Amino acid sequence: MNRYIALFTCLLPLCLTAGQEQSQNTVTDERPNFIFFITDDQLKEMMNFLPEGEGQNLTPMTDRLVKQGATVMDRMYVTSPVCTPSRFACLTGTYPSRSKADGFLNKAKQNGGQTIVEWNTYINKQNKDTLPWLLKRSGYKTGFVGKNHVIEAPRIQKPKWEDDPTDPKVVQLLRKNAEILKQAIQNAGFDYAASLYDNNPSHNGIKALLAHNQDWITKGGLDFIEQFHSEPFFLWFATTLPHGPTDDRRSWEADPRITAEGLLDEPLQVQPSRESLAERVKLAGVRGWQKENLLWLDDALFALVRKLDEVGVLDNTVIVYFNDHGQRSKGTVYEGGVHGEAFFWKKGGFPAGPRSDVMVSNVDFAPTILDMAGVEFDPVLFDGVSCYPALMGKPAQARKSLYFELGYVRGVRKDGWKYIALRYPENIAGMSIQNRQKRLDTFNASQRRRGKPIFTEDPNTPFSHIQAIPGGGDAENKSMGKYPAFYDADQLYYLPDDPGEQTNLATAQPEKLAEMKAALREHLATLSGTFGELTAK
Repeated sequence: MNRYIALFTCLLPLCLTAGQEQSQNTVTDERPNFIFFITDDQLKEMMNFLPEGEGQNLTPMTDRLVKQGATVMDRMYVTSPVCTPSRFACLTGTYPSRSKADGFLNKAKQNGGQTIVEWNTYINKQNKDTLPWLLKRSGYKTGFVGKNHVIEAPRIQKPKWEDDPTDPKVVQLLRKNAEILKQAIQNAGFDYAASLYDNNPSHNGIKALLAHNQDWITKGGLDFIEQFHSEPFFLWFATTLPHGPTDDRRSWEADPRITAEGLLDEPLQVQPSRESLAERVKLAGVRGWQKENLLWLDDALFALVRKLDEVGVLDNTVIVYFNDHGQRSKGTVYEGGVHGEAFFWKKGGFPAGPRSDVMVSNVDFAPTILDMAGVEFDPVLFDGVSCYPALMGKPAQARKSLYFELGYVRGVRKDGWKYIALRYPENIAGMSIQNRQKRLDTFNASQRRRGKPIFTEDPNTPFSHIQAIPGGGDAENKSMGKYPAFYDADQLYYLPDDPGEQTNLATAQPEKLAEMKAALREHLATLSGTFGELTAK
């Protein structure tokens, strides 16, 4: 086995209990460091710290953090349950519909002024009061590794699907794209950017490079810590796992030289070997889909913790573990899409204890981290509020409601009630059969090229909540048949009695419906764009 395996058993407890004798490299600045460890499309069953996944996975580092110093946020929500707007909310502390990206704004114009929140809410040069910028201006070093899909890099030119990644011209293009992406991320407030995927591995352009490389992402994170550990730092560590491709041959069993930038000269040796994954999973007695990938992901976390300990800053580092959105109803604002998973960890733990039932949104991450860092900021900059007081066992600022936005739906949750409004703009609702067919043909051609399933050939099939594609897109199609009132314009649910949102009470509870509509109007009134009669003056 890889030499790291032999070290794992002794170093795992050491990393979390060391501190009596600090490394000589320990920083004197007492402000905490931060690692924001964001996973991609992780299911609840993949997390041992949740009831749905308890004991089903081999994730020793994650489990140890949870048991020694973490506060799990049991009522964690995201405002938009697909990756780009979710990441936007985390890094800006604002709702994704506040994006200034040209593509987002232009789409609103095409739809009569109605904003369409999807994979278009990018951070660009105009965003100067984001979490990385505010930390940077306060003396923090900021780093970004792994999956992007949130910072705008419009000059990237994708190679062709069948290109040879060893062709010198293709290599040159990949390197040029990497530099463009790196510069875009630095323009967004990050001092450091490395090991970058502009999108998911299957959308980066070349079929031959359609594979994950967690080792490569980890290398970028370790290099950042090594370079900047003598100063307070913030590292955005964005994995591509466990998002697809999920088959073994394009994940942990893939050629270890594959990266988004082409082929490495040699495989990396920065975390326990890939060869050991299957054996360790087997020895642990866990079986099932993606078990090796989850251990591979956990090994990355172990490598980071080990590095923090080596350079003497583990005791002064806060780790935020966050899955980018709910997976059971991805692409919708039902609970299965917006209920997320997260924990905060620091050595010795937080006064709040191992679990917190304070309701939080991912727009709260930015003000919370700034609060922890002692950075003064204007609360008006954010839609979120700091949950740091709650972690410290103090009264937290009470939320009147939670707000959700995605595609053609908006939602609000308040006092156990959930209201969802579905409004297609006129040009979408009245789309001609010819245009519906054109959109479907384009989508199906892309699905076939990438070996993805075809959901429908019928252009009359209804759209989803997020995309005007008959039958819905790849991200949300599986969510579309789970809810009886999916296409009702107004949906009202009482979650304590109906957590699965199966019974629409909009007709039976007109007074409550009116109250919830008013709550949604309050949120919409602060945002740009229209949304049917709910934004009418």
